[in-house]
Amino acid sequence: MDHPVIVLASDEHASHLDDEFRRYHRDYDVRVVRTCADATALLERLCAADRQIALLVQDAALPDADVWTSFAAWRRVVPTARRLVTVAWERFLEEGDRLRPGLAHGKFDAFLLMPRGLRDEEFHAAVVELLSDWGSTVARPEVETIRLVSRPGNPVTAAVRDFAHRMGIPAGVHHPDSDVGREILAELAAGREASGEVQGSDAGPGEPVVASVYRAPFVATSVREVAQALNGSSGETVLPDVVDVAVVGAGPAGLATAVYAASEGLSTVVLEAEAVGGQAGTSSMIRNYLGFPRGVSGMRLAQRARNQAVRFGARFLTGWEVDALQPCDASLAHDEREHVLTTPGGGHVRARSVVIATGVAYRHLGVESVEELVGRGVYYGSAMTAAPEVEGQPVVVVGGGNSAGQAAIHLARFASSVTIVVRRDLSETMSQYLIDELRWNERVHVRVGVEVVDGGGAGLLEWLDLRTNASGEVERVPAAGLFLLLGARPTCGWLPPSVARDPRGFVLTGRDVPKEAWLGPGGVPGPWASDAIVPPDTLATTAPGVFAVGDIRSGSMKRVASASGEGASVVPLVHAWLAP
Repeated sequence: MDHPVIVLASDEHASHLDDEFRRYHRDYDVRVVRTCADATALLERLCAADRQIALLVQDAALPDADVWTSFAAWRRVVPTARRLVTVAWERFLEEGDRLRPGLAHGKFDAFLLMPRGLRDEEFHAAVVELLSDWGSTVARPEVETIRLVSRPGNPVTAAVRDFAHRMGIPAGVHHPDSDVGREILAELAAGREASGEVQGSDAGPGEPVVASVYRAPFVATSVREVAQALNGSSGETVLPDVVDVAVVGAGPAGLATAVYAASEGLSTVVLEAEAVGGQAGTSSMIRNYLGFPRGVSGMRLAQRARNQAVRFGARFLTGWEVDALQPCDASLAHDEREHVLTTPGGGHVRARSVVIATGVAYRHLGVESVEELVGRGVYYGSAMTAAPEVEGQPVVVVGGGNSAGQAAIHLARFASSVTIVVRRDLSETMSQYLIDELRWNERVHVRVGVEVVDGGGAGLLEWLDLRTNASGEVERVPAAGLFLLLGARPTCGWLPPSVARDPRGFVLTGRDVPKEAWLGPGGVPGPWASDAIVPPDTLATTAPGVFAVGDIRSGSMKRVASASGEGASVVPLVHAWLAP
């Protein structure tokens, strides 16, 4: 297989950059050109040969074009490549003020001082980050931990592939008639024959067939089934002991709780129904999270946090949906208080405290013809793995939050055009840095006061009807993809009545809890004198020993950083509850 290409464009510093990038020669095909025109011609030849271009590195001082002209030309040829501007130290100050706006507007991905000596690891750390981001979102996987055998347009296949990406598991999809597909189907048939299992119909065993290093090939009917195949069934009681804290949900809030609880010596288990990361885990690039100047994908952030928690001793049970909580009896002696979480398969986890961090799900569009095409061109969330499938075709994104903006920017690397459909002006719901980047992206268009009212196609999405609310006019537009990021609905129907919620279904905590539900010192039921009744702690619910953090909590900010902060802040409250 041909190596992905790194293109270095420089005249004055060509040999210096070539020498600096020599460390990448084993895994990448590094090419050096001296002008914008030469780089454009090279990119056109590489694309015609179906070569993958990973990174474009430009010296800010090319003889025939400035940064804006060259990257605009190269982006038209290969929009998926990451873009880096590097400047020699003697020109860095004068070029800085001129080039930094381009970074803010998404014209390029990084702006760095050219290495001046040996082992400039700051420079190369940025290069590796860009290559890693490209490798996880664009590149064809070199190694497949999971292989799916399926025809195009299977909703379960799309969901499983997206789950694998969010878990950081390399996955590939193969047609049943391909060499890999036939090999896996033969292995499935042999396994069924050996076990005496009755073969399926003549139409085939079903799709997708999932093959992995974890178990023999099987036909998957849901994402949860695949998650449990990798992590164990939730019907198995694998935690015989009572844990100090059980965290339900592995979004940013739950992950932060796990990191801080486990690091402080609390036995910690995290139960997640699907993929680690929650909604944030679907974001292609979070650019305003503290400490990541070049941004970080939601998947990367979630997997790093998970690894951090595991290092401290936390245990993750992915694919474990919690369907009920039986709170403890707070009147019992301290060492007798025990919450019980149960799963649909009959498994259960006992915990001295519970942190609810289940977050929110995207609201459904409610258009029947569109809902029928979910997984076949219609996706809830950014569905990053679907982006390459819409290459060269128009797509529509519905939503005005940061997740929608991040999805649009990622999709614009592949789609011929991205139309963002919103009811209100973006300034009311989206961060300004994203609005600016969208404004400067020639492939992205925003339509305000417009709704999706219909959609269809022959098995896959092909068109959408968009209605302008002010006039009532309906316009039919071609669309190979519809990505729905429609705001939040709580995911806490499994909670008992003793956990109070607001009218929209979000969990009430602290002083938001109705006064009649306030308890005595330590959150313990009375009887108490009226002046001894106090509100729950800031993140405590109406059920003693049960806490809520992140998007599921009524009044929360609905941002990754605030969710992480609440996850860290709840741990002292857990300590106080557990204290004898």
